[in-house]
Amino acid sequence: MSPTVSIIVPVYNAEHTIRRCIESILNQEYTDFELLLVNDGSTDGSGAICDEYAARDSRIQVIHKENTGVSESRNLALDRARGTYLQFLDSDDWITPDATSSLVRTAESGPCDMVISDFYRVVGERVSQKGDIDEDGLMTREDFAAHMMENPADFYYGVLWNKLYRRSIVEAHHLRMDPEISWCEDFMFNLEYIRYAETFRAIQIPIYYYVKTKGSLASQSLSISKTVKMKLTVFEYYQRFFKTVLDEEEYEKSRLKVYRFLLDAAGDGSVPPAVLPNSRKLGNERVQVSPHVLDGEGVLYDAFRERKLLDRYLETAALKNDLALSDAKLLLALWELNFRPTRKEAADFANLPRSTFSLSLQKLTGRGLVKITDVRQEKETSRRMEISFFEAAKPVLADLETARQDYESARLASLSPEELRQHDLLASKIQTHIRDVLQ
Repeated sequence: MSPTVSIIVPVYNAEHTIRRCIESILNQEYTDFELLLVNDGSTDGSGAICDEYAARDSRIQVIHKENTGVSESRNLALDRARGTYLQFLDSDDWITPDATSSLVRTAESGPCDMVISDFYRVVGERVSQKGDIDEDGLMTREDFAAHMMENPADFYYGVLWNKLYRRSIVEAHHLRMDPEISWCEDFMFNLEYIRYAETFRAIQIPIYYYVKTKGSLASQSLSISKTVKMKLTVFEYYQRFFKTVLDEEEYEKSRLKVYRFLLDAAGDGSVPPAVLPNSRKLGNERVQVSPHVLDGEGVLYDAFRERKLLDRYLETAALKNDLALSDAKLLLALWELNFRPTRKEAADFANLPRSTFSLSLQKLTGRGLVKITDVRQEKETSRRMEISFFEAAKPVLADLETARQDYESARLASLSPEELRQHDLLASKIQTHIRDVLQ
């Protein structure tokens, strides 16, 4: 049976980073994939490391070849890929545990032909989020091209690794990388793919860690004439793409924006800046759990792990909707509360400090997601919160419900149907007993 996703990783002299890359793939929450590692004539231990992992996991296929470059490596993998979707990584980089599941879920929710996501740019020990499209929902080819036209040489659009592709489109039009181009070859493949794709979707969730600093054209020892020729070839691809996507009148209106690509690409502009805007320390961008806590025994360890597991899935929904994790937790808590709580009760229920609770509540009301009306019930001195939700909260709550379902699926993943039935029965009895004790 063919896998749903074919993940392709070209490998060349990456013995210091390839383990991190492979481990991040094998640790995906989504497991229905094949991993194609293409060893492009490495002269270090990269090939042996790839073989080592292939011996452990039947989903991994290693392809050894002479050194002919990244484009031919990817093409060889495309020839052997069997998945419904295609996902790419570079061997220097790695992905978040929810990367493949986020891409596939988004592709199948439309359905759509290309998913594009935000990513993390990593420089040393600093990391920042990078994205470009804030629009939610399906986009047409023209919609997507309009976004791309605003930032024509942006990494976000040019690379392969923050996207998910339908293999049927790639094969129907025999789309491959051009081995003669060593600059923007990913972008040229994307332009060809977009010409045939019809629907697109962007997710504002960073799922990829980009740390590789690709060399400039100057570092490839190319002559000035060859450099100019290569850039003009890429521009011709770019210009032809918009002539195909836009009608003649729209193309004429947008001609200046199209030609901006030449200006934006005048430098080698592929490498992120050394100083990252809005950066944070690497390791603080997502929910982290100490390995010591994962191995610990005791009631507090158990409660902590359960909470962290839920946080992991709620965080994905929070990132998608430009919320902090505390905001997402509070919104879910307010939705689940079936009585009018005091602020102290609501903060306690959401497991948030009062200061964090107040800030998150301000953000949720300021975003037009919830409305809080203070009411005083008879014979009570404390005011209670009457909670109502605006229309804008519906898609956010839907994402939080998906996160809750993912949490339950992960928590109960290995249980058989009979074990699940027993679990539900026992859990109900346990909760009844806890309520009786706490009354």
